[in-house]
Amino acid sequence: AWSNVRHHELYWATANTGRICHTLNIRLFADQLTYIINHAEDEVIFVDPGLVKLLEPIAATFDTVRAFVVMAAEVGDTSLPDAVAYEDLIADVEPLAEWPLLDERSPMMLCYTSGTTGNPKGVAYTQRSTYLHALHGLATVSITPADNVLPVVPMFHAAAWGYPFAAGFVGAKLTYPGPDLSPEGLVRLFADEKVTMSAGVPTVWMGIQQYLAANPDKDTSSMKKFLCGGSAVPRSMIEWYWHNRGIRVLQGWGMTETNPVASVALLKPEMEDWEFERQLDFMETAGLPLPGLQVKIVDEDGDELPRDGVAFGELLIRGPWIAAEYFRDPRSSQSFVDGWLRTGDVCKITPEGYVRITDRAKDVIKSGGEWISTIELENELMAHPAVAEAAVVGVKHAKWQERPVAVAVLADGATATEEELLAFLSDRVAKWWLPDRVLFIEAIPKTGTGKFDKKVVRDQYSDALME
Repeated sequence: AWSNVRHHELYWATANTGRICHTLNIRLFADQLTYIINHAEDEVIFVDPGLVKLLEPIAATFDTVRAFVVMAAEVGDTSLPDAVAYEDLIADVEPLAEWPLLDERSPMMLCYTSGTTGNPKGVAYTQRSTYLHALHGLATVSITPADNVLPVVPMFHAAAWGYPFAAGFVGAKLTYPGPDLSPEGLVRLFADEKVTMSAGVPTVWMGIQQYLAANPDKDTSSMKKFLCGGSAVPRSMIEWYWHNRGIRVLQGWGMTETNPVASVALLKPEMEDWEFERQLDFMETAGLPLPGLQVKIVDEDGDELPRDGVAFGELLIRGPWIAAEYFRDPRSSQSFVDGWLRTGDVCKITPEGYVRITDRAKDVIKSGGEWISTIELENELMAHPAVAEAAVVGVKHAKWQERPVAVAVLADGATATEEELLAFLSDRVAKWWLPDRVLFIEAIPKTGTGKFDKKVVRDQYSDALME
């Protein structure tokens, strides 16, 4: 389902009656949807009218589903068996006379990873973990009853980062975008509803940035800040929103396994009076862990590394709302060790405690025995005014094993050459980091959650340097 009021009602109704809300990512492949529905043993599926056709061809593959509820006043024309309309379902039901007594450690939500490396993995959020995550999220990003929060991050992904619960806890207004996630539609909603805070992945905000740059008269005056996570936020984007719109970009980090937000790049009090360029050095990091969480970085042998901003290793995290295992999945042993979650992110931790993500372990480029950060290269490329989006991957090289290749999408009406972009990078990164090729493409493939799909990019350009 898209993010809307009926979806919101389901979040709260299932949580408060001891049922489990399993959100279905509509951008998964059909066989992945079948897998997670059967793996979770779902019994009732609620579906938006506009998504019914997505389910009809695969409905017969669901083993445990006994009913479908179309989230509308009428079922409409559908071949889904035993389908009923949402409004008919609730029309004759009496409100609960009293709240049921629920175990705080009982599961209330089931969210699956995006499945970019095999079948999606299920993560159960409990009543307790969701409550603690929402409370700490409120304190970190300072949501108040005066706020109007619009989660662009969809409700079918990682519980919409907890905002349907966090905003509700303090009585803030919630605005949901429905299926229209276009820059024009979102900016219109910001203005019409006087939205003060939002949250979404960088690709959303890059698109909005381009739209606002082309339409400077559009009103975003009510917007104070937005949380941006899912992949690294370009430094240039943080600068643009602050200097051009007075909007503070808060970079966050997390995973489905962390319920999901685990850190936010807030400035410490002593940093508030610094020059903006100096502040950016910390605003562009993954931030400080939320209160109650512990992080560390370790080397390949599992030994802890110093927090000096220089040493880098895999990030491990633990805490009261961090998953301890995957739902019915033997892969748990690969990711959970001695109470710690292995994140798969290669990071540094600064002396001030800020986590700086260097790369995903699976994305970092090892060239001639040295590591190259794809994230840093991407951010530097996207600092060029002609570049709208850029992704960097490591591809096979006869001498160096791997070398970086960049793919770039140019901004509307912009022009640039490979030579220009390499010259631009040469003043910003080490010479041996420079991509061997910069290729221009129409669009960068994305995962179901809006991140760059590096696996697809690697597969498409795996032989780019083997000629």
